[in-house]
Amino acid sequence: MDRRSLITGYLLVAAGSALFASKAIFIKLAYLERSDALLILAWRMVFALPVFIAVGAFELARRGREGKPMPRRDALLGAVGIGLIGYYLAMILDFTGLLYVTAQLERLALFTYPIFLIFIGAAFFGMRLTASSLAAAFISYLGLAVVFVSDFSGGGSNVTLGTVLVLGSAVSFAVYQLMAKRYIGEMGSALFTSVALSAAAVTTLLHVFIVRGHLDTSMSAHYFLLAAGTGLLATVIPSFFVNAGMGRIGAASTAMISNVSPLLTIYFAVALLEEEFTLPHAIGTALVVGGVGYHTWRDIGKPVRRGG
Repeated sequence: MDRRSLITGYLLVAAGSALFASKAIFIKLAYLERSDALLILAWRMVFALPVFIAVGAFELARRGREGKPMPRRDALLGAVGIGLIGYYLAMILDFTGLLYVTAQLERLALFTYPIFLIFIGAAFFGMRLTASSLAAAFISYLGLAVVFVSDFSGGGSNVTLGTVLVLGSAVSFAVYQLMAKRYIGEMGSALFTSVALSAAAVTTLLHVFIVRGHLDTSMSAHYFLLAAGTGLLATVIPSFFVNAGMGRIGAASTAMISNVSPLLTIYFAVALLEEEFTLPHAIGTALVVGGVGYHTWRDIGKPVRRGG
């Protein structure tokens, strides 16, 4: 691969990671006008859903033109079910958690999902626990505990509730990652993501209409800009950027670059939300990023097993 393509790949992944990191900032700014997790989540999906439907339709049409077999019904239903676990449930827990914790603590808690993936994979999917993965887990959760204790002194039980909710979101996303692989192999990542996210979006909107009877439209134009930013800039565009970049530089380099995402969230939180960044925050962040980074480095360094 030529040098220009590699540079483009690194820039795409870096830009995608930066945009993903902005999600909590958009949400926190929206909460200044309306502290309603379900409302901002619903409007996020309103802006994102048309794009994912369009991408899904394009992928199905492309398969038809190229004479490729259409996904089995079981695969489509599997993608829908996994989307409800990995996106609908995870998003509700995450957005609600952000009502109670800082953007910094939310991002660090959410960033630990690869560690949950290790333990869930070992318990239910036959994955093997190693000393390095246990060490990574210890380092990461030690760092999260440092930030949690620091924030707890100012927020009390609300911080506990918010942290538990965001960690629940991380667990949901870890389960999604473990279950999605078999369907991505059959459907392709673009079609699978479109189906999973579309299912999560439709379910979220149904949730709103069932619980409240309508979707509130009384917010300011500024609120709708933040909702559009959450749906497009922090969801749709980075998804395509990271996937395009991964196609150029590979999953290993993508995983390593993505490790800077929490640092960017913290920078945005301090610069735009004026959140405090103290010595315990610095120590905790270093431990969490270091633990997950160490796990990523060890994981991508494993020799690839080839079938005989």
